Formats: sequence, structure tokens, C-alpha cells
Amino acid sequence: MKVRVIGAGLAGSEAAYQLAKKGYEVELYEQKPVKKHSAFKTDDFAELICSNSLRSDDLYNAVGLLKEEMRILDSLIMRAADKYRIPAGKSLAVDRVGFSRYITEQIINNPNITVINEEVTEIDEEIPTIIAAGPLCEGKLSDEISRLCGKNFLHFYDAVSPIVEKDSIDFEHAYYKSRYDDENPGDYINCPLTKEEFEEFYDAIINARKIAVHDIDDEKYFEGCMPFEEMARRGYKTLLFGPMKPVGLEHNGVRPYAVVQLRKDNAIDTLYNVVGFQTHLTFGSQDEVLKKVPALRNVNIVRYGVMHRNTYINSPNIVNKYYQFIDHPNIFVAGQISGVEGYVESAASGLYAAKCLSQYIDGSIEYELDADTMMGAMANYISDEHITRLEPMNANFGIFRLDYNGPKNEKKKYYVEHALKEVEEYGKHV
Repeated sequence: MKVRVIGAGLAGSEAAYQLAKKGYEVELYEQKPVKKHSAFKTDDFAELICSNSLRSDDLYNAVGLLKEEMRILDSLIMRAADKYRIPAGKSLAVDRVGFSRYITEQIINNPNITVINEEVTEIDEEIPTIIAAGPLCEGKLSDEISRLCGKNFLHFYDAVSPIVEKDSIDFEHAYYKSRYDDENPGDYINCPLTKEEFEEFYDAIINARKIAVHDIDDEKYFEGCMPFEEMARRGYKTLLFGPMKPVGLEHNGVRPYAVVQLRKDNAIDTLYNVVGFQTHLTFGSQDEVLKKVPALRNVNIVRYGVMHRNTYINSPNIVNKYYQFIDHPNIFVAGQISGVEGYVESAASGLYAAKCLSQYIDGSIEYELDADTMMGAMANYISDEHITRLEPMNANFGIFRLDYNGPKNEKKKYYVEHALKEVEEYGKHV
């Protein structure tokens, strides 16, 4: 039987892979390279636009649990991430080129998947379809999704951090250390600032020029992707409690006043991402501001930060807990456009949407993941009819629905053990 997936990002690639495993003839529509948004740099699938970090890999962290749930269900995205992992302390960071290329090769060489490189302008509701068009969706496809929703999209702005060359970092003013890790050199390059240096840096941010935004009346930011200049405008100490927090980064027994952290961005250790410095300052302003940091005074920025619009639907009352349109049951949605936020969350939604679509085609969705698993909790959250205006949501234990009356320090352990057991059982049936 033929099914369609629109978009070959993280969610779409994962969904196509899962459906192909079930024996469906998958038509995967991806408009690259015919039409490519300026935020994309390659023609590969599952391209990581922003950070190369998939965040914490700690099992007792919400996104760490989500990753393990995905591994249990044979996630293509997690297989690629584990294969192309690069050192990043307790986080799972990947070589973005190798990661995306591996996924692309797995998809194009799958005999059950046909890749169609063209822009989708109309959705055929007779064919079971997963829309994973991504948060940069625009044009006629955007109009089609709006038709399915019966109301306008919501939107927010996301930002990309600069990437710098390692060889241009001044290591007389920098050191390796992962936060709170005193035993190992660490995976992050730390660029400390004194109080006087931070004040000069802060003044440069406050007076820096931003790129003008013309296509919306106001700018809406998801807190997890707040541009660092917007954080700075909230107050002098906001950065000191955010991306420039010095706690746990003491060096030679001294805690700096502030720290700019750099995280490895490729496997050959030549490029580093400026952690938490997503921005939409002008390129000239980015150069000026970063060079206020002593270790970065001669830094070579190989990719400047940019802003791009992220589109998502107001999914409660439009989509059910299976990522299925309530009024258009042959159509499912996945990825950030569904209201989840983050790389891992997007891929997980594609995985779960594919499992649900497969069951729907077979007659009914008999097996599901409840909100006592991270994957199920996300699906329940974005479809919660009590939410009047959805804000994109990362994986977190706050959306779990599982009664627990034991010791507080055992709560996450209980959540994790329960969730993994349920996902393992679910995997036996789907």
C-alpha cells in the first residue's frame, strides 16, 4: 500500500524509515535541492540547522529518557546520532555532516522508499500522509495545512548560533572543562571574562545592531531559543544566570565572573559552536561583540548566527494524541510544525506518528503510548483540548501523568523504569 511523507527532516526521515520497515510503499517528498530555504546549507536529509547537540544523554533527564525510548523502537535518528557522536560531556552531540549523510544514504537506498524531489502544493487526502514539512514551511503547502487546520498558524522565531574556527581561538585565555567536572579536561572550550571585560561585552551587545524583521508585526520567541541579545536586554545579570553562567567552571581554583562556552561541532575538531549564543544581530555586530571576549579577539567566524521563522499549528482540538488530524483522519502531522520543540522531540514525533498511521491503516489504533512515557506525554500535551494557545514544548517530566507517592529522590528513577518497561511492551505489538 502507498503512503506519503512530506518533508525529509528529522521527523520525516524517521517516519519514512518506520513505515518502510512495515512494508509500505513510501513516497517521501523533499523539495531540496529544487527549492531550498536559506537556513539550509546542504541537500542531505535531517540537516541540523541550529546546534549539533541533541542535549543530555542522561537517562534520568527527560530528553535522555526520550532518546532511550526511541532506541528501543529502532529509531533511525538515534542510530545515526550514536554512530556519529562526538565528545560533549554529558550531552549527545554529533558530527552534523556525517549524521545527516548517513540518514540520507539509509533513506535513498531503502527499496520501499521513493524520494520525490519537488515542492508539494496540494495534499491528496485519499492517500495516508504524514506532514513533516518542518518549521520553515511556506507557500502553497503552508496554505494547504492552514486549510486542514481551519485556522491560521502560530509562529515564533528561532535563532542559530555562530560557529568559529578552533585554530583562531587564543588558548592563553581559554581552557577545556565540562561544567562541574574536575577529574577530566572536559569537552568544552571555556573563554572566561573578568567583571570589567563582561561589562564591556555587555555594553557592546546592548548597542549592537539587529537584522531588521519585516515579515511579521511582532517577534515571538520560544524561551529555549531566546537570542542572547534579547536575554541581555532583560537585565545585566540575565546572561550570568544563563549561557554565560560561570558556576562549575572554576579553573586553577578561580571562578571567572562570566564564561563563553564553545562546543565541538565536527568530528575532526576544527569547528566550535558558541553555546547559547543564538542571535539575529547583524554579521558585523556579531563579529564586534564576540571579539570583546579575550579568547576570541582574533576569532574567525565561519558561520554567523541567523534568524528564521518557525511555523507550527495550534494543535489542541485540531490534532489528536496520535498526531492525527481530527477532521481529516487520513492525514497525520509530525515534527516541530506539530507543536513539539527540539531535534529529538521532532524525530520522536515522526516515529510515533508512523506507528499510529500504520495501525490506523490496519483498521484501528489498538496500541498506544500513554503520558507515563515521554513519547506519549508529548503526544498528549500537544493535543490537550484544555490548552487554548499552544507554546512549543520540549520533553520534560512536568508533562508526565503518573502517580507517585514515594521518596522525592526516587521519583525520576520510578518514572524512567516505568516508561521503558511500557515502551518495550509497546514495541512488541507495533
